[in-house]
Amino acid sequence: MADVIARHLIITGRVQGVFFRLETQRAAERFGVAGWVRNRADGSVEAFLEGEDQAVEALTQWCRHGPPRARVDAVKVEARSYEGRTKGFEVRY
Repeated sequence: MADVIARHLIITGRVQGVFFRLETQRAAERFGVAGWVRNRADGSVEAFLEGEDQAVEALTQWCRHGPPRARVDAVKVEARSYEGRTKGFEVRY
């Protein structure tokens, strides 16, 4: 079995109003990653990802460019402890 990991991301740039959350959810489902994504009051997007290491890394890389209308300036990534409590991937409001 592959190693499982968790990551917390803060994505900055033009990432709100460009379908970033919805497209992140779709990408997470393709990669088989659990977690959530939401907009933050400061204009950034926050995400929590957990799953097999290669899948989480692939989604993290996807977040570095995002959907076509986005402009990602930076992605801050923090390792978190994998707990396995998250099921599916949700857009939070």
